[in-house]
Amino acid sequence: MAGDERAYQRFLSMTALRVRALARRLATPGGGVEAEDIVQDTLLAIHLKRHTWRQDEPVLPWIFAIARFKAIDAFRRRGRRIELDIADFTDILPAPESEAISQRDLGRALDTLTPSQKAVVASISVEGQSIAETADALGMTNTAVRVALHRGLAAIARRFGER
Repeated sequence: MAGDERAYQRFLSMTALRVRALARRLATPGGGVEAEDIVQDTLLAIHLKRHTWRQDEPVLPWIFAIARFKAIDAFRRRGRRIELDIADFTDILPAPESEAISQRDLGRALDTLTPSQKAVVASISVEGQSIAETADALGMTNTAVRVALHRGLAAIARRFGER
């Protein structure tokens, strides 16, 4: 408290050891709260609130009170979630679905469009045709194809919430 940096460094080192022992008892393995997080939060709080310690009182109860409150804060932040390592369940979890849109979803999306929009979006987005190829195949101008594509994709986005 008097500004001796070496003494303060020793104090923090010794405090970290004691707080780490307490934090390891409080933090549960796999419980989503890491002991080292509690230690770091406690040391930071001690540093920021060191002016609140009454020098005529023992320091350990003050330190342990801060550590206890930091542990409680950590558990509150975690909430009522249970965190498990997914590696423990890889043999029973289904394989991840591909990110490609399913044919059923694709059909549902296209069915919301007008016939000309559906033809344009299917030609360009599904079949991979160019604007010019689609325009030739559908007997439209390139500009009309672009407009129909834009409007069709916008309609799908509005309908399915992908803005």
